[in-house]
Amino acid sequence: MSKAINGRGARSNASGRYEADRREAYDDGWTDQDETVPPLRTTLSPERARTIIAKNTSPDVGFDRSINPYKGCEHGCIYCYARPSHAWMGLSPGLDFESRIFFKPDAARLLEQELSKPRYVCRRIHIGGNTDPYQPVERETGSTRSILEVMQRFNHPFSIITKSVLIARDADILGDMGRRGLASAFVSITTLDRKLARAMEPRASTPAKRLEAISRLADAGCPVGVGFAPVIPGLNDHELEAVLEAAQKAGATSAMYVTLRLPLEIKDLFREWLADARPDRAARVMSLIRQTRGGKDYDPDWSQRMKGTGPVAELIATRFKAAIKRYGLDAPRQSLDVTQFRVPADARPQLDLFDLAS
Repeated sequence: MSKAINGRGARSNASGRYEADRREAYDDGWTDQDETVPPLRTTLSPERARTIIAKNTSPDVGFDRSINPYKGCEHGCIYCYARPSHAWMGLSPGLDFESRIFFKPDAARLLEQELSKPRYVCRRIHIGGNTDPYQPVERETGSTRSILEVMQRFNHPFSIITKSVLIARDADILGDMGRRGLASAFVSITTLDRKLARAMEPRASTPAKRLEAISRLADAGCPVGVGFAPVIPGLNDHELEAVLEAAQKAGATSAMYVTLRLPLEIKDLFREWLADARPDRAARVMSLIRQTRGGKDYDPDWSQRMKGTGPVAELIATRFKAAIKRYGLDAPRQSLDVTQFRVPADARPQLDLFDLAS
């Protein structure tokens, strides 16, 4: 079994599904079992993108456009559904995903260009739909902050989700836009158990810090919700009510949940982590997961992939519905205001200076 690397979630770095060569860790017996595994350093590389707004047509995703400031995520959450995307770049969804991070240095400029196009139609943009916009490297690059500054200049509505207290750094923008019906935020809290969080999400903010982020955003005037995601039967599902109650006390006004998904490479990475981090309950957890997926590790059917099916999934849904009602987290979500969108004068095409109609 591969050893855990301090601060990392994945236990291995198997080749991605598109690579011609396969690589796997192999223990030849010469390694001292007590030998400390050296730290794995993060490398940050620029990506020269041509566009910044991604479109999707998935019927079970609540938005049709998003911005992801980063590819890969240093948080290292073992269950992250974005891990398989690193294979598209010839990298491993394992350790590569959480240590080889790509950012878009021209993100703000690209966004301004796209929002300034004459035929652009304003609709809510979700920030962080794939990887976390407030992972540790954001302190160095400021990419997410630069995107929010453009959103504020254009009065463009957006939603954002994170596991990091770093979001509170931008409470000035989120508070201003939240009060004007232009922004909303979600903070994901999977557990209140600090040890479990450390093992499962090694570089994300602690549960206490995430509750602090909710409080600071709420105090600033930004509507903030809590995401109990993912729900992992047999591992963190017993905390559902406790997480929602703590988030409500911190200032959350809405909630959502997603049942664990294990597509593509994630299923093997998760199994490997589970066997190492929680060997006493690994078999039980995987059995319960399969019970939410029709007996399989994963079912990609769009009609049920977010929640699952069967008695275990139904019990989770029933408990969630009762809990959000009990804690007042079931109010209808307010739509963000698209009517305030304006292209500022300094971002308009040069020919606008000669607009004869003005």
